[in-house]
Amino acid sequence: MDIFNSVIEFFQTGGTFMYPILVVAALGSAVAIERFIRLHLERRSNRNMWDKLQPVLASGDFDRARNLVKNDDSSVGKLLAMGLARQGTVRRREDIEIAMEESMMEITPQLEKRTPYVALFSNIATLLGLLGTIMGLIEAFTAVANANPAEKADLLSASISVAMNTTAFGLMTGIPLLIVHALLNSLTGEIIDSLEMVSVKASNLIDSATRRRIEVEVPTAKTSPKAAAAKEQPEAQQAETA
Repeated sequence: MDIFNSVIEFFQTGGTFMYPILVVAALGSAVAIERFIRLHLERRSNRNMWDKLQPVLASGDFDRARNLVKNDDSSVGKLLAMGLARQGTVRRREDIEIAMEESMMEITPQLEKRTPYVALFSNIATLLGLLGTIMGLIEAFTAVANANPAEKADLLSASISVAMNTTAFGLMTGIPLLIVHALLNSLTGEIIDSLEMVSVKASNLIDSATRRRIEVEVPTAKTSPKAAAAKEQPEAQQAETA
C-alpha cells in the first residue's frame, strides 16, 4: 500500500506533462503486446505448416501440396503457394525462386509493420520527460525571482526535485519500450530468416522430386510398346531383304 501511495504521489507531483507520457506509455505497450502476440502466432503457424509440407514436397506430390497451401494464411503457406503455382506451369528452378522472392517482398512489410512505432513512442516519452523538466525549471526560477532571499534556496531545490519527476517518468517509459523494440526486431528477423531457409529447402525438394520424376518417365518412354514396335520394324525389313 505504501508503494502504491508513493507512486501516486510521484505522479501527482510531476506536473501536467506526466499525463501525456502516460498516454504514450499506454500506446507503446498496446502496440508492443499486439506485435508480440502476432509474431509468436506467425512463427508457430509457419512451423506447423512447414512440418506438414516438407514430407509432401519430398514425395513429389505437388498437387496435394498446392491444396494444403491454398487456403492457408501463414507466411510459409503464402510463400510456397507462389512457388508451387509457378511449378505447375514451368519446371525451371530460377522461375520458382523468383516467384518466392516476389512473395517475400510482400510478406516482409506485413511482419515489420507497426514495430517502428514502439521506438517512436520510446523517443517521444523521453523527450516529453525532458520538456516537462525544462518547463518545470522555468516555472521554478520564475517563482523564486521575487521570493525572500533566505527562502530562495529551499524553494528552488523543492521545485527542481518536482520538475525532475517528469524526466524520471519519461526514462522509465522510454527505456523498456526501447528494449521491447529490439526484441521485436530480433523476432521479426528470426521469422524472415526462417522463411528464406524454407524457400531454399522447398526449391531443393521441388528440384529433386522433379528430377526423379523425369528419370522415371524417360526409361518408361524408351520401353513403351510404340518404341518397341518402331525398333522391331527395321529389323523385320532387314530380314525380308535378306
